[in-house]
Amino acid sequence: MKTVELFAGIGGFRIAADRLGFETVWVNDVCPKACKVYQTNFGANSIQEGDITTLLESICSHDVLTAGFPCQPFSSAGKKQGIKDPRGTLFSVVVEALRRFQPDIFVLENVRRLLTMEKGVHFATILSSLAELNYGIEWRLLNAADFGLPQNRQRVFIVGVKLKKRLTRIDRVRLASTHDLGGRRSRAGVIHSPDEWPEISTHGNKFPNWGLAIAGRFCGADLESFSESQPCGTLSSILQHKTSSEFDFTESTIERLSASKHVKRFVDGVEILSNQGGGARMGYTVFGIKGLAPTLTSSASRHYERYKIGTSYRRLTNIEYARLQGFRDDHCSTISVYDQYSLYGNAVPPPMATWVMKRATSHGISIDRIARSKHQTRLFADA
Repeated sequence: MKTVELFAGIGGFRIAADRLGFETVWVNDVCPKACKVYQTNFGANSIQEGDITTLLESICSHDVLTAGFPCQPFSSAGKKQGIKDPRGTLFSVVVEALRRFQPDIFVLENVRRLLTMEKGVHFATILSSLAELNYGIEWRLLNAADFGLPQNRQRVFIVGVKLKKRLTRIDRVRLASTHDLGGRRSRAGVIHSPDEWPEISTHGNKFPNWGLAIAGRFCGADLESFSESQPCGTLSSILQHKTSSEFDFTESTIERLSASKHVKRFVDGVEILSNQGGGARMGYTVFGIKGLAPTLTSSASRHYERYKIGTSYRRLTNIEYARLQGFRDDHCSTISVYDQYSLYGNAVPPPMATWVMKRATSHGISIDRIARSKHQTRLFADA
């Protein structure tokens, strides 16, 4: 299969495509530093640097389109302001590329908050825009911790499969198994015809963590488990044994701990030792290493979070960021340590991208088979 990678960053989707034996034929990103990393890893002519809105005409024919489209308006790590209509963002470029080139499959990635932003308005518009292009849509919220990475990183992946003709039915499920669909709370009915699904425009305040959409209608369910989860270990398992003093914050942290409150609990698998507010994530937070790392982000302020490692306090290193995201230690070595943090924090973890792309391009599981199995699930919309 031939793939095109939009908003490529440092190449999380590219690594996945290479692992699956796909041929990446066209790539774009606007960030010069990300492009430098991409070129170092994949070749001098491997990426088109520049504004994607001016480069659409140069995209060549392809079978699969991937895009971790910019999530700043939707991210909980940002100002959380969002916008009323995501068609005004660079998401519209993804829609235009799909409309023009009609690839068989697409895979998109964004932050968890997308499911609830503006009381579901953003995601409803995204689903509607994609389904209007004659694709069968499936989405699922996944966590990097389920792919062998000790990081609590929840991301929404959206897969679209081109319908060969105007159909009103989705025949296959790709991002969930019969076991996933047989959770205790959802084993209460059968998969109904899309004709019985609610219209996307009638969505509730949030969308469930998995679902399907076609021709203006959708269904979904909050799945309780991920049947292919892999053990990930703890944050301590990926730490470097020796680090430079540039990462150390021991003295300044000890001074400020006197004004902090002990928390000593795990939140979403992340060990929180103390902070100034005493809550789950407030003020001057100090993390432990017996659980997962909190979500890595592109926000510069988050790169200076304190971790208690032995008797010392320091931030994570750039190499530890690479490991938590599933990249080689030296993937970003051609740029400064400071700049590596943002690029890693903004990347799509290759292990997650590989699983999703493999499932997206597979035949999936017949919906009829799921309906006949003992693992029946009632698909619903949160009205």
